[in-house]
Amino acid sequence: MANKVQLLDNRWDDQKAATLDEPGKLLYRSNLLGADKRITNYGGGNTSAKVTQTDPLTGKPVEVLWVKGSGGDVGTIKLDGFATLYMEKLESLKSIYTGVADEDRMVGFLPHCTFNLNSRAASIDTPLHGFVPFRHVDHMHPDAIIAIAASKNSRALTKEVFGDEIGWLPWRRPGFQLGLDLGAYAAAHPSSKGVVLESHGLFTWADDAKECYELTLDIINRAIVWFDAKTAGKPAFGGEITASLDASARRAIAARLMPEIRGKIGVAERKLGHFDDQPAVLEFVNARNLRPLAALGTSCPDHFLRTKIRPLVLDVDPANPEAAVEALDAALEAYRTDYARYYTACKHANSPAMRDPNPVIFLIPGVGMLSFAKDKATARIAGEFYVNAINVMRGASSVSDYQGLPEQEAFDIEYWLLEEAKLQRMPKPKSLAGRVAFVTGGAGGIGRATAERLLGQGACVVLADIDAEALKAAHEDFAARYSADAVRGVQLNVTDEAAVIASFAEASIEFGGIDILVSNAGIASSAPIEVTELAMWNRNMDILATGYFLVSREAFRLFRRQKIGGNVVFVASKNGLAASPNASAYCAAKAAEIHLARCLALEGAEAGIRVNTVNPDAVLRGSKIWNGEWREQRAASSNLQVDELEEHYRKRSLLKLNVLPEDIAEAIYFLASDASAKSTGNIINVDAGNVQSFTR
Repeated sequence: MANKVQLLDNRWDDQKAATLDEPGKLLYRSNLLGADKRITNYGGGNTSAKVTQTDPLTGKPVEVLWVKGSGGDVGTIKLDGFATLYMEKLESLKSIYTGVADEDRMVGFLPHCTFNLNSRAASIDTPLHGFVPFRHVDHMHPDAIIAIAASKNSRALTKEVFGDEIGWLPWRRPGFQLGLDLGAYAAAHPSSKGVVLESHGLFTWADDAKECYELTLDIINRAIVWFDAKTAGKPAFGGEITASLDASARRAIAARLMPEIRGKIGVAERKLGHFDDQPAVLEFVNARNLRPLAALGTSCPDHFLRTKIRPLVLDVDPANPEAAVEALDAALEAYRTDYARYYTACKHANSPAMRDPNPVIFLIPGVGMLSFAKDKATARIAGEFYVNAINVMRGASSVSDYQGLPEQEAFDIEYWLLEEAKLQRMPKPKSLAGRVAFVTGGAGGIGRATAERLLGQGACVVLADIDAEALKAAHEDFAARYSADAVRGVQLNVTDEAAVIASFAEASIEFGGIDILVSNAGIASSAPIEVTELAMWNRNMDILATGYFLVSREAFRLFRRQKIGGNVVFVASKNGLAASPNASAYCAAKAAEIHLARCLALEGAEAGIRVNTVNPDAVLRGSKIWNGEWREQRAASSNLQVDELEEHYRKRSLLKLNVLPEDIAEAIYFLASDASAKSTGNIINVDAGNVQSFTR
């Protein structure tokens, strides 16, 4: 049996653990458990340890509960992510608890139990750990266990799989009472090693960190093996009734649909998308029982808090994907109407106002799954959570009847006042949150500085550059310093029409669409007109004029499909306004850029598409253009040595300042942001002052 299934590996290292104190072992255990999504989903579950420490007030030993703090993730948590509470004070809260109606009030007392002025907020799950009479407790959300917990006869299945070793408790919302229930069960069943919580997850406990870790793995592995034996030879979800399209066709449909969806659900708040067509997703979306199972909604609270209670299923005819686009409005309106019904039927007198009624998860037979959220990481994680839900539904429906949480129970968690308070405490979004920027020449000096500025303000960025090596370095740098979710790289020759079209389709698949185009790819050349070869002229026109036309055209097409406006910033040059000797090809191409921007500003205004231009001058530092022959040519044209050029340009400017890539990036950010919302067709010169390039 073990040869047929992939079991969880025991990754505990005794030598490493021997160097750790008890909080260190808790951290080690937590990170090991959270590293495998089969054990728990991102941000889900929690771990704890009861540790004897010296009270800083009395100098005497006291028992302290270390437990994952609010909002943390066990896979990536650090020591400062754990809340610490006096166990004696936590236990004393039992004397003032008056029943389930008192749940929310009890959360307010948790800060009064804080040990050693720890600023990490304790989560609602703290009593679930504190009241279990064992030193180490794991609470995980393994797919294999939740599949049992979400089955109609979950209590009987728990008994069948685990005997008396693991108990069962009926569904109850996490909180003080559930903590009391767990403590009472453990006390009444001293030989029990844990509990399955109906529709929720798994609790395991022990008095040793390693023993607790290995117990958690063992219980999950036993469930995995049991499911493998029970489901062998059975078709999942009633069997396949839709064949998957090939990978390229799936991506093409995703690229077509995602900007349309993003525009329709992102009017009040911009959304970013994620596409997933892994085998588990395709197995579900292609199955006979897709619709009835999807309609039941998710079971584990962590799942539906991320994915909403249920997804939207869309049908797409591969021969006519435009029909799916045309049907989107009706499908979304039906979903919103049903969500409003759910809210109205379940709300309480003090419930928060209804939140965004749009779906988060879109399931498309033959294609895969789309997920949308306020940022890329949240969209990706929502998709991961729904894959967890798929795994749960597969298991539960193969051995029993799958059941989601009743709508009222789901609502009471989704609109829990404590959950609302957590949302209200979230920091204000950055100015470009929810925006996607496509930056050509993104690996060069101005391009990298621009990407840095936009990423710093919350945008996601597609770096497009012809230089594969520089692109890889820029991508890796930004991914490490910001987030792998926030940046993508695409090698692009802006003169290649097919490549430009494909790159914007790729941006749509990765993020759902774009909001900002920074057209910055460039070259430079210098030669007297009589020795300027046609190839040099054409190269300038191809990259600086045709290239700008091609990327702008694709951006406009995408903006018009999204119908939520758009923003184009051209990086032209002082030379587009002020002629320079021995650079006719370059100056003419830059002038073409500026006039193209004016034309596009006229065309885009009625659709809320703004088009503006930044004119740099003499940006030498970090520039790939200035690292080539252009620097030598411009120095020669002014009878200067190459190393004298930067100082020459500084002295030539009115302000006697050098112009840096970051200066250009700042102007681009201004034009790309809402700070310039009423500006289009404009030019900002960033040249430290040049009389010849004053706009007239």
